Amino acid sequence: MKSLRIMIGGGGTGGHIFPALAIAQEIRLRRPDAELLFLGAQGRMEMTKIPEAGFEIVGLPIAGLQRSFSAENLKLPFKVFSSLQKAMALVRSFKPDIAIGVGGYASLPLLLASRVLGVPYLIQEQNSFAGLTNKLLGKSAKAICVAFGEMERYFPAKKLKLTGNPVRKDLLESHVSQFEATNHFGLQPGLQTIFVMGGSLGARTINESVAKSLKAWKREGYQLIWQTGTAFAPKAAQLLKDDYYPGFITQPFIKEMNFAYAAADLVISRAGALSLAEICMTGKASILIPSPNVAEDHQTKNAMTLVKQNAAKMIADADSRDLLTQTVIEMLHNPSQLDTIGMAAHSMAKPEATQNIVNQIFEIAKA
Repeated sequence: MKSLRIMIGGGGTGGHIFPALAIAQEIRLRRPDAELLFLGAQGRMEMTKIPEAGFEIVGLPIAGLQRSFSAENLKLPFKVFSSLQKAMALVRSFKPDIAIGVGGYASLPLLLASRVLGVPYLIQEQNSFAGLTNKLLGKSAKAICVAFGEMERYFPAKKLKLTGNPVRKDLLESHVSQFEATNHFGLQPGLQTIFVMGGSLGARTINESVAKSLKAWKREGYQLIWQTGTAFAPKAAQLLKDDYYPGFITQPFIKEMNFAYAAADLVISRAGALSLAEICMTGKASILIPSPNVAEDHQTKNAMTLVKQNAAKMIADADSRDLLTQTVIEMLHNPSQLDTIGMAAHSMAKPEATQNIVNQIFEIAKA
């Protein structure tokens, strides 16, 4: 059997990084001889998360367009050109059998270099709305693995593979009970527990809405696991310390996500594709607060795929400060509704997503 060489490009947020790692880990499990090289954006979180997982990564100077006027935007064409040059050189030297784009800044130079140099590539599109890079490069892709239906609006139908989104291996293989999970966090088993996550970088509106809700949730006797992101972490810690919330814990970033999901009776989250895949996989009732700061409002479109199936509740970002407190109380007062929503979410899970994506990769690479 010939050696297998694979390049993976993308990152920027956990929503791109963790699916990429799930794919890489599945490749390594099935083909220990495979050589993998990641391309990421310099200064972004993939530059630490990928090496921590045991994979090699090369940083590119690529960056995104700033939404507000910034002098950095003037440098963007030079960064794109420099990143493309570097990606071309890396593709020539590494000689991959296949390239994989998972979204994020570094996906563009890798896929464009692959197209120019004749390397077959696969796109893993996580969202219900395709980004500009993937739409432009999808026509030349060998396959496009998607998590939502009706994606023929953006891509050639014959290239679409409805695989679902990869989720972390610890969630797929977790057998942690709620009792064990609450003990893990030093919480009291048997009390209703809320798990709040704003994504890997945090979410200001969600954090501010939770801060406004603390006293009411404390009166109800709830427990709280609050992932804040780095920026809000000091304020959250001070709030809990000042008013003494013994059943509320806060962390900037939670590594043991299988324990956090297992402890939760209700999840509050943004509506990134990875978060939705995890919520469905764990069968949890959730309140989704889509980020308004994303292209084409794609998180609202993501969330609506669950809401239409009664698999989640949704609150608009602009309404969350006013509605979150009471919506949580109403849902936790109705355990049968929580069960119904959680079961509907679980029915939408695709536990074989990672294996099916890797099957496509191996088929294209003729591995």
